[in-house]
Amino acid sequence: MVSHISRRRVVVTGMGTVNPVGNTARETWEGLCAGKSGIAAVTRFDTSKCKTKIGGELKGFDPLRFVSAKEQRRTDEFIIYALAAAEMALEDAGLKIGKDNAERTGTIIGSGIGGLATVEKAKILLMERGPQALSPFMIPAVLANLAAGQIAIRSGAKGPINCTVTACASGAGAIGDAFRLIREGYADAMIAGGSEAVVTPLAFAGFNAMRALSVRNDRPEAASRPFDRDRDGFVIGEGSGIVILEELSSALDRGAHVYAEISGIGMSSDAYHVAIPPPGHEGAARCMRLALEDAGWEPSQIDYINAHGTSTPPNDIYETQAIKAVFGKDTRVAVSSTKSMTGHLLGAAGGLETIITAMAVEKGTMPPTINLDNPDPECDLDYVPGKARARDIRAALSNSFGFGGVNVVLAFRKFE
Repeated sequence: MVSHISRRRVVVTGMGTVNPVGNTARETWEGLCAGKSGIAAVTRFDTSKCKTKIGGELKGFDPLRFVSAKEQRRTDEFIIYALAAAEMALEDAGLKIGKDNAERTGTIIGSGIGGLATVEKAKILLMERGPQALSPFMIPAVLANLAAGQIAIRSGAKGPINCTVTACASGAGAIGDAFRLIREGYADAMIAGGSEAVVTPLAFAGFNAMRALSVRNDRPEAASRPFDRDRDGFVIGEGSGIVILEELSSALDRGAHVYAEISGIGMSSDAYHVAIPPPGHEGAARCMRLALEDAGWEPSQIDYINAHGTSTPPNDIYETQAIKAVFGKDTRVAVSSTKSMTGHLLGAAGGLETIITAMAVEKGTMPPTINLDNPDPECDLDYVPGKARARDIRAALSNSFGFGGVNVVLAFRKFE
C-alpha cells in the first residue's frame, strides 16, 4: 500500500496550448464544449498518393509571435509549438523565474517522435545536394529533448530537466514525472507537457502502412469517432499542451490561481504487443487502479474519465473493458474522448488532455464525444455523446496509452 504521509500537494496553476481546435487554452476549451472539430483536409503537403488525406493541423497559428524568423528557419515545429505553449502557460500562471527560484523550477516535455519534418527535409537535401547542404542546426532541431532544452534556456529554469519518449503516453508521462518531483521535494515548480508535429508525408505513409489511420476523407470532421460502430482509425493531430505545476503552499503564497490538484499517477506496461493492447486491457485497468491507490481514492469517487479514446477498432473496445473492470459493469462514471475533436496529438495528447481534464474539474463541465452516431455494442458506457454536460466533478482521471504497451493515468481533483 502506498504511504500518503508527508507528501506535498501539487496543483495546476498555468496552461498553454496550440492544437487543431484552438491556439489558447480558453479558445480550445470553448471549442471543445461547443463540439467543434479541428479535423480537415491536409494542406501541409501533397496527399494525392496517400490513403489518408485528412488531419488535425493548426489553424491561424503565427509562429513569429513566439520566435524570430531566423529561429523559425532553424527550429522544428514541435519545438516552436512547445515554446509557444510554455510561454502561454508561464504567463497564465504568473510565474516569474529568477535567481530565487530558478534552481527549484524544472522542465519535462515529452514527444513521441521529435523533429520528424526536419529529418524528412534533411534526407532530401542529403540525397540531392550532398552532406555539405545540411545545416548545423539540423541535429538540435531533431532531438526530442530539445523542446525541454529550449524552454529551459528561454525561461531560465535550472531545475530538473528531462524528456519522456513513450509514444502516445509521452505528454502524460512528462506531467506524471514532474508531479512526482514536486511531491517528493525535488522541485517546487515544473513546466511540463508534450509537443508533436508529425503532419508529414512519412508519418502518414507509415501509419497508413499499419492501417491505423482513418480514410474517411470525404467527411474530415466526422472521421474521428471514438466508440462508434463505424470508426475506421485515428486521425493525426499536431500541437502542444503544457502546464505549470506547483507545490501548493508556494502557489498560494504568491496568489496563483489553481485550476485543479493532481493527486495521483499510475504507470504500467502491457508486456504484450508493440501496437495493440490485449483484450480486456489488463494493463490499463491496473494502471487506473494504481492511480486511484496513489491518490488514496475509491473508484466510486471518480465522476469523469477523459479517455484515451483513439477511434481505432480494438483500442476503444479494450479501454471500455478496462474501465468496466475497475469501475464495475454498471458504473455511472462518465467518459468522453476529446480526440473526437482534436484528433490524436500522439506525444502531445497527454499534455493537452491534462489541460482539458483540469478545466473540466474546475468548471464542472464534461466535454463531449462527437460523431458517436451509432454506438458500438461493445462500447456501452456513458460517453457524453454530442453535447457537453454540466456536472459537479469532484475527481477525474485522464488515460494515456502508447505503442510498446505503455500506460499512464493521471488523477485530478477539485481544489479545495
